[in-house]
Amino acid sequence: MADFTYDEAAPDEAQAPAGRRIATLANWAGAAVSLALVAGVAVWGYKLLMRDVTGVPVVMAMEGPMRIAPEDPGGKLAEHQGLAVNDIAGTGLAAPVPDRLMLAPVQPGLSAEDLPQSELPAAAPRPTPVRTEFGAPVLAEAATEAALDAAQGPEAQPVPRTKDGEVDILALADQIAAGAAPLGDMADSAEDPDMPTIPKEEPVIVTDGSDLFPENEDSSDAIYKAPPPGALARSLRPKTRPGALAKAPMAEQVAALVASQASAGPKDLDPAALPAGTRLAQLGAYDSPETARKEWERFSTRFGEFMQGKDRVIERATSGGRVFYRLRAAGFADLSDARRFCAALVAENTDCIPVTTR
Repeated sequence: MADFTYDEAAPDEAQAPAGRRIATLANWAGAAVSLALVAGVAVWGYKLLMRDVTGVPVVMAMEGPMRIAPEDPGGKLAEHQGLAVNDIAGTGLAAPVPDRLMLAPVQPGLSAEDLPQSELPAAAPRPTPVRTEFGAPVLAEAATEAALDAAQGPEAQPVPRTKDGEVDILALADQIAAGAAPLGDMADSAEDPDMPTIPKEEPVIVTDGSDLFPENEDSSDAIYKAPPPGALARSLRPKTRPGALAKAPMAEQVAALVASQASAGPKDLDPAALPAGTRLAQLGAYDSPETARKEWERFSTRFGEFMQGKDRVIERATSGGRVFYRLRAAGFADLSDARRFCAALVAENTDCIPVTTR
């Protein structure tokens, strides 16, 4: 049997590794953070419960008006400002009587060219033209003669005239200056060297040009001869349109025609009298003829352009022991015309079927 020997000394204790120390420190640190977090949550919850709700800040409006008009804004005063009637609406009280009153400016009116024909001023009568032997109107001499006669009066001397009947200007001047006294001595003024001399008037030879071109004598005589009787020497001036002239006679005629057609109403056709093959457009089926006529009026009001020239056909029919009345429109040239009519009504969400009588 083997003998075991034991040392009396205790076995050597092994030293703890470094990793265990780090883990211990981490555990203690985590515990401290957890305790701090719990304490913070507790304090935050306590403050949340115990806070004073009356301490919420409130935004208060500023004192005084938001906008203030300047005392002297400048610029031009508008037409609707500064009136006494505005004070009554703004303050409720009438404004005091001003010390100075001014009339409102006159509103600008229309010019003469913008006025209606009926409000235009009457034109002054024109002088009657006097025709000479060449057919040209002479207005200046007639106006001068009338003015002279009116100015002289009935007791004055007659106006001197030439052999041709025209006013003699030189004789008229001598007649006017006959009773006037000269301002100075005529002899002295004639001998005065400072007085400007008046050249003598040279005689003026009046010719029609026939002596310059004798070969055109016949043509010149034809030009200056008076126009033959009945010839139009001067074209007539068109008359001014009167202001009371009707402005739209055509519109009145059209309105009267439409009113007459509306009063006449559509023409009712007998279904039995229609020949076979007549193109129709069925608009619906109704319980009574009166209802069908009312629907026709509604169609005429809604589709006035399409229903013009169309005749009304109300046909009695029976189906399953029930009596009803078909409302149809007649007046189509062919089947294509009826289809175009129905296509226009279907586009407006209205039932329409092109049919042909048998």
